[in-house]
Amino acid sequence: MTYNANNALLFLVDTVIALYTAVVLLRVILQLVHADFRNPISQFVWQATRVPVGLAGRLIPRWRNLDVPALVFVVLLCLINIQVDLWLAAPEFGGQPLLIVWWAVLKTGVLICNFYFFTILVQALMSWIAPNQYSPAAAMLFTVNEPLLRPVRQYMPSLGGLDLSPLVVIIGLQVVSRLLPLPGLFR
Repeated sequence: MTYNANNALLFLVDTVIALYTAVVLLRVILQLVHADFRNPISQFVWQATRVPVGLAGRLIPRWRNLDVPALVFVVLLCLINIQVDLWLAAPEFGGQPLLIVWWAVLKTGVLICNFYFFTILVQALMSWIAPNQYSPAAAMLFTVNEPLLRPVRQYMPSLGGLDLSPLVVIIGLQVVSRLLPLPGLFR
């Protein structure tokens, strides 16, 4: 019974932290690609992350288009997630702070790959289900994904109207994600 409760708690904590981490990561990406901040989704992301990233911004400066305080906050959230995972799933592991920080950086890389995987997948599905239909979500997905898809489209034009660039980018993201040496408990 205790194992099941621990497993359920681990799932719940992982899910909540991962969802908020995805929102903060979306903030980093939206600022990196110069997204339209009048978009309702962008406004939500900004409001949901304003306080913690604002506090981090007092200590850590931005660098060009990169929201470094938000990125550091993402790594911190990954670090907290890994600590909770270790506490719930492997309490005998003990403290190895440098290794845990390294895992948090790797988890951030895996989250970026997973984030783009899902956004590209959703964008492709939306283009098949409701092509040429405008929505704030479609506009945001296009803005976020286009920097990854455009270079592939230059070398791989559509075949008979079928754009295969999302498939190529998704496969590439999955390869990169699997090359990152992050233990399975933290993925």
